[in-house]
Amino acid sequence: MLTALTSTAMAVTVVPEGNRFEKQPHVPGASTRRTQAGGSSFEAKYRKAYRLFEKDKELVSKVRSVARSYGIDPIHIVGAIVGEHTYNVDAYDRLQTYYVKAAAYLTNTINFSYAGESAETFLQRPQFSKCDPKEDSYDLWTCREQVWNSAFKGKSVDGKKFPNDRFSATFFQPLYAGQTFGLGQMNPLTALQMSDMVSAISGYPKLDYREPQKVYETIMDPDRTLPYVAAVLRKSIDAYKAIAGFDISKNPGITSTLYNVGNPEARARALAHENQERKERGEAPRLPEENYYGWLVNDRIAELEKLL
Repeated sequence: MLTALTSTAMAVTVVPEGNRFEKQPHVPGASTRRTQAGGSSFEAKYRKAYRLFEKDKELVSKVRSVARSYGIDPIHIVGAIVGEHTYNVDAYDRLQTYYVKAAAYLTNTINFSYAGESAETFLQRPQFSKCDPKEDSYDLWTCREQVWNSAFKGKSVDGKKFPNDRFSATFFQPLYAGQTFGLGQMNPLTALQMSDMVSAISGYPKLDYREPQKVYETIMDPDRTLPYVAAVLRKSIDAYKAIAGFDISKNPGITSTLYNVGNPEARARALAHENQERKERGEAPRLPEENYYGWLVNDRIAELEKLL
């Protein structure tokens, strides 16, 4: 196992390259069943995603350009996308297919709602009032997601039963609940969270949840979604440095893991709390760890870097 390198001047620990686990962590059953149902394998899906980058130099060029804008190594973007297409849905053979699919999706009438209640009406409930002062889109939507988890998820409120499911799946994925979309395999709620950062850095108009068609257009269009992928990765890197004292910018397996599981600030706080307790017991801090998805990225890192 590699050991961490510590920058005493900044009191930030640089997480080294490579995996913390010798063997790949358990892959969720849903991912295995989905892959088997499609008559494929994880290796075949990985190869298909790899070939998408290998054959399309324009896509690689776009990844490099976006990565520069967000101040991250492009390998983080490649790792996140390849991981998603290995364990979520198959990659398409050509980038052009993503544009075609984007146009096809937008022939649907899209509404963000649940059981006849629009997201706009739902968010006017008094439980969400504490989120109103939040100005940044990430803080605002993270607060709203926390309110959902604590006050509505799996509960009956004002005579209405709400599902024991994620906020994004309940209100923001009307076409295929629980699924993610496009080249970046992003869900609409994540895009809404990152809207302000993408607007500030890439100059795109801010997303509005009351315009779901435009939200879907953004996450389905390869050119528009790449900045959102980069923004998610940038947020994870910043959160772990500021909150947990770890620089994860040298470990694409960790950033890919966070891209997969989400909520980087909450996870950074949990790790910081755990390590404070470990310190009080005289134990060494625990480094951020990869999941099955990030493990694959680190395991194949030499091959993935050849794409760049």
